[in-house]
Amino acid sequence: MPRFVRIMLGIVIGYIAGAIIVGLLVTMLSANTHDKSVEMAMTAAFAGGPIGAVLGAIVGWRRG
Repeated sequence: MPRFVRIMLGIVIGYIAGAIIVGLLVTMLSANTHDKSVEMAMTAAFAGGPIGAVLGAIVGWRRG
């Protein structure tokens, strides 16, 4: 499998994994009672997902 495909696969899987992990962490640890679902969704999509995508790209590149 070409290195580019491994990197792209790492980005996609990393984004999904990062968003899920951060979403669960925010759900468990946040003291926000007013709009916890919005906080969870925004933090997962704009913080956890991109961090996971970068880490996934690095792993895909190293394994390629």
